[in-house]
Amino acid sequence: MGRLIYRDKASFDIDDRLLAHLRIVIMNKLRRNEGFMLQVPVNEGVRQASLWVHASNALVLQFYGGREPAIDRELVDQMMHDASGPDGLTLSGSGIAAAPSAPARPVR
Repeated sequence: MGRLIYRDKASFDIDDRLLAHLRIVIMNKLRRNEGFMLQVPVNEGVRQASLWVHASNALVLQFYGGREPAIDRELVDQMMHDASGPDGLTLSGSGIAAAPSAPARPVR
């Protein structure tokens, strides 16, 4: 289990494998000078916290596992796509949350 520390004010426990993928997304988005919204799960009776990830905000990613996780390129691509969307990237306890589907339009 790793940890994401946001602006020295809040910390979030995230699975090392997911955190390794998030690290790649953050590096690529900030390299392009693109900020994005990140929703992370919170344990203390709060469903999730929304963080604005931008170069001006200090982030620390701590990994506690003994070995580096294998990177799944498809997962990174999906996370990049979601991070660029209007709702940002949402992490769940088990990975990334499915992006909400567009409401079905009635057939006329």
